[in-house]
Amino acid sequence: MTTTTTTSAPTPVQHDPRLKDTWLRRQLITLAIGFVVVAALPLMLGEQAQTVAVRTLIFAVMAVAWNIMSGFGGMFSFGHAAFFGIGAYTGAYLLVERGVSPWVSMILAAIISAVVGTLIAYLCLRYRLAGSYFALATFAFAQMFLLLVQNLEVFNKTEGFNVPILPRDSWWMLQFEKGSPNYVWIPLVILALAVLGTIFYTRSRAGQFVQATRDDETAAASLGIDTMKYRLIAVAASCALTAVAGVYYTQYYFFVGPEQAFGSAVSVEAIVPAVIGGIGTIWGPVIGAAVIGPLSELINELLRNPPAFLEFLQGTIGLDVAAYSVILIAIVIFLPKGIFGTIRERWNR
Repeated sequence: MTTTTTTSAPTPVQHDPRLKDTWLRRQLITLAIGFVVVAALPLMLGEQAQTVAVRTLIFAVMAVAWNIMSGFGGMFSFGHAAFFGIGAYTGAYLLVERGVSPWVSMILAAIISAVVGTLIAYLCLRYRLAGSYFALATFAFAQMFLLLVQNLEVFNKTEGFNVPILPRDSWWMLQFEKGSPNYVWIPLVILALAVLGTIFYTRSRAGQFVQATRDDETAAASLGIDTMKYRLIAVAASCALTAVAGVYYTQYYFFVGPEQAFGSAVSVEAIVPAVIGGIGTIWGPVIGAAVIGPLSELINELLRNPPAFLEFLQGTIGLDVAAYSVILIAIVIFLPKGIFGTIRERWNR
C-alpha cells in the first residue's frame, strides 16, 4: 500500500512588502511614461488644441483633488467650487491689487482653502452629517461663497477680475506669449505632483487609516484610529490642491468672475472626471479628465458652429452639463466602477 502526500500551494501573502514595491514601481513607471508623452504634445499641437489640453489638465487636477477627499476619504463633496473659487479669487486679488506672483498665491490659496475646508468638514463631521447630508452641506457652503463674492465690493461683485497682461514673458508672473508650451507644462507638472502625492498618500498611515474609516467607521474607531483626524487630513489636502488649480485657471484665462469660480458647474467638473474614470483609484480621475476635457471642447465647438440641422442648439447654455449627465447615467449603468475601476477589476479576474 502506498500513501500519497498532497502539498497545497503556498498562500500568497497579500501584504508582502515585495508586492507593495512592485505595485509602487508600476505606478511610478506609468506616471513617468504618461508625463513624457503628454509633455511632448505641446510641441505637436496647434494653439487651439493646447487650450483643450490646458483645460483637460485643470479638470484632472481638480478630479485628483476631489478623489482624495471623496474617493479615498468617502466624504462625497458637491461643493468643491468653494475651494476652487478661493484659489481663483486669491490669485486674482493678490495679483491685480497687490502685484503678488501667482506662485506665492498658490501657496497662500492652498493654506486658506485647506483651513476653510477643514473647518467646514469639522462642523459637518462634528454634527454627524454623512452621505447625502454631507454633500448638501458642502454644496450650501459653495453657494454661500458665490453669494458673498457677488455682493462684496472688494471682489468687484459680479464684474470679477481681469488679470493685467504683461508686454513680455515672465516665469515669475506666469505669463508667456500666446501658444507657449509652458502653459501646458506647468499644469502638467502640478498634475504629476498631485498623482505622485496620491500614490504615496494611499500607502501612508494616513491614507490607509482614512480608507479604513471610509469602509467601516465603527470598526476603524474600535481599533483606535482617530477617524476625525485622518478625515480632516484628507479634506485639507484635497482643498489645498483644488485651490492651486483655481489659481492657475485665473492666470491662464486672464479673467475670473463669480460663476467661473464658485458656480455649481465647477463642482460638477471636479466630480464627473473622477466618477467616469473610477472613484477611489489612482488613475481613474486622470482617465476621466482625458475623456471629459476634449468632449467639453467638442460640445462647445458644436454650439459655436452647429451644422444646419442643429442650428437650434446655437447659443444653448448648459448643454455640456446635460451631456455629462447622460454620460454619468451610462457609466453608472454599464461601468459602475468607472472606466479604470471596471477594467482593473476584469483584468484581475
